[in-house]
Formats: sequence, C-alpha cells, structure tokens
Amino acid sequence: MVSITATLLGLLLGVPLAWVYARVAFPGRNIVRALTTLPMVLPPVVGGVALLVAFGRRGLVGEWLDVGFGLRIPFTTGATVMAATFVSMPFLVLTVEAGIRSIDRRYEEAARTLGASQWRIFREVTLPLIAPSLFAGAVLCWARALGEFGATITFAGNLPGVTQTLPLAVYLAMETRPEVAIVLSLVLLLVSLAVLIALRDRYLRLD
Repeated sequence: MVSITATLLGLLLGVPLAWVYARVAFPGRNIVRALTTLPMVLPPVVGGVALLVAFGRRGLVGEWLDVGFGLRIPFTTGATVMAATFVSMPFLVLTVEAGIRSIDRRYEEAARTLGASQWRIFREVTLPLIAPSLFAGAVLCWARALGEFGATITFAGNLPGVTQTLPLAVYLAMETRPEVAIVLSLVLLLVSLAVLIALRDRYLRLD
C-alpha cells in the first residue's frame, strides 16, 4: 500500500515538476532541481531527520499544523507514505524530465498552430510521447519506495499495522525469528523481480 501510494503521489507531483524543469527557464532552476534530487544521495536516515525537522510536533511546519489544525503527522501511516515519496520521487522526476527533453517539439508546435490549448497539447501530444519514460520513472519510483527503510523508521517508526512496512518487518524479524525474515525477504525479492521483468518486456523493449 505504501509503495503504490507513494508512486501515485510521485506521479501527481513529479510529472508537473519535471515539465517545469524541462520547459520553464527561471532563476535558480539548477539549484531547485538539485534540491529536488537531493534525497537520491542523502543517507535515508538524514532524510527522515529532515522530515522530522519540517513536520515534527515542534518542526517548522509541524508545529503550525499541530496548533492550528490538531494535525500530527509523525509516526502515522501518512508519515510512512511521506517518507517513501520523499526518497523515491526524484527517480521519477529525473526520468520524466529526460523524456520531455528528448521529444520532438515540432509535434507540440503543430498542435499549437491548430489551436490546441496548452493543457490539451500536454494531455494528447506530450503524455503519449513520454509514455515510456513515464512508465520507467514510475517503476523506479515504486521499487525505491518498496525498499525504503531509513527515512521511514526515523520519521514514522515501526508500529505493526500502522507504520511497519515489509523492510521494517524483515529488520524486526531478524532479531527474533530469522526464518520469518528470510520468507519476507524472498517475497519482496520475487514480487520486485516479477514486476520489473514484466514492465521491462512491455514498456522498455529496445527493438
């Protein structure tokens, strides 16, 4: 559930962001892009600490949410999804941005001369052209979210039935029931391998 939700959020937020990076020139664009992709190189635990600093009960945004709306994000299922999205979305953004930069813009220009709006051009011309990059980015985003550990345990904890993901369950089982950890690890391995192979055959074929 967490990995799929994080992928959907990544698509919702990451595709417009990738389009802006690829098509809109603004001061400091490279700096903003670097900040967006920073979670790819940060240790995941540091990402979890950053989320706590921002959204914890005494955080920059978290205190305002707590006082104003009674909303506490850390150590909830929502925190688990936020952590997974935070570390996985950059993979989607970079992949989709590269796809947008590589398409032939003459198709978009032709649609514009025929009177199509910007939104219609994006929906009916740009999206079909970047479909392989979109699927590849979504797969990378999902795979990263599925294996997320450090940011999740720091920001959301390891509460069974609430914030415990499969990687966290493997970690906990290794201390008390190694055989369960092995089974869960095999489940993760087989599911990931099956999905990646299936998507590669369908969307990443080179011939």
